[in-house]
Amino acid sequence: MSLVETEELRELRGTLRRFFAEHAPVGGAAAGARRLMATRDGLDRDLWRRMAGELGLQGLAVPEEHGGSGFGVRELAVVFEEMGRVLYCGPFLATAGLALPAVRAAGADDLLPGIADGSTIATLAWTEDDRWDAPPAMTCEDGVLNGTKSYVLDGHTADLVIVAARHRRATALFAVDGGAPGLTRTPLPTLDQTRKLARLDFDHVPARLLTEDGDAALARARDVGLALLAAEQVGGAERALEMTVDYVKVRRQFGRAIGSFQAVKHRCADMFVQVESARSAMLNAVGTADHAPADLPRAAALAKAFCSDAYFHVAAETIQLHGGIGFTWEHDAHLYFKRAKASQEMFGPPAGHRRRLADLAGITGAAAAP
Repeated sequence: MSLVETEELRELRGTLRRFFAEHAPVGGAAAGARRLMATRDGLDRDLWRRMAGELGLQGLAVPEEHGGSGFGVRELAVVFEEMGRVLYCGPFLATAGLALPAVRAAGADDLLPGIADGSTIATLAWTEDDRWDAPPAMTCEDGVLNGTKSYVLDGHTADLVIVAARHRRATALFAVDGGAPGLTRTPLPTLDQTRKLARLDFDHVPARLLTEDGDAALARARDVGLALLAAEQVGGAERALEMTVDYVKVRRQFGRAIGSFQAVKHRCADMFVQVESARSAMLNAVGTADHAPADLPRAAALAKAFCSDAYFHVAAETIQLHGGIGFTWEHDAHLYFKRAKASQEMFGPPAGHRRRLADLAGITGAAAAP
């Protein structure tokens, strides 16, 4: 599949970059991520409405007959790249990256218009305890859910929660109202304060069955989410590289810019290679999601493993090459570093996805490799 960006995608990227530069900048104590990460909800509801009303971002990958624009994962990936650049703080990954593909895979089309117009913040709750890949232990009997879900993206603010639970000896997906009786939602402390997680406790919570083939719907949502998270990681890594290059051009030591030193040039060049290699892995995954879904599990695992490590490497180098100022709270470098580290572990660490990739590729003995 082609990795060339079309004119339509370039126009979308330009529009998004201008929009987020104006409405969701990173830097400054009163701006964007820095302001929202200090709040409980981590959500600017006015910005969320503008994203839906002015740009139609929440409905970009929703079919036109359900109120969306009818685009695919490739277009949505451009949004995630630009959000990664500004460390967007809000439930877009939860809603458009996880819940939306789960809802579509489950065939619950009546839930799509609310997502498309921005009136419904949604999330996907499938993880329990400390593992992202374990089958659900939560059960649903007689239409009610009992159990606990952990590390639920924006679970404390979601209007709609898509829940994976055991039903008739299989995994099924259910829809739960965010304000349902018996549902207790507790925000969790996080390393990356720009991304909110919650613990959800279900005590006889009424639920609507969406599909009894929950494994297939969950796999699709997981792999699309991995591809889109990779896009966000690429955007963050690209911005961290830009910050570093700009800094080494003006920071002077021994009468010259430190960017003129060979060792610094080599480190910046290595960061560039990491960013561009990660971009290739990500583009392969999002293109596969649209055009070769049978190959998505392998492409998504590859993208998650590589992009996670690449972003973390670039973010760490950003701090190192900024020197002392890179370690300060006032500088944005630590925000990108924390997002990189948290994203590296989200949905399973790179080592787990390498093992999964080895299994999918049928490489004998590679499953035990790190």
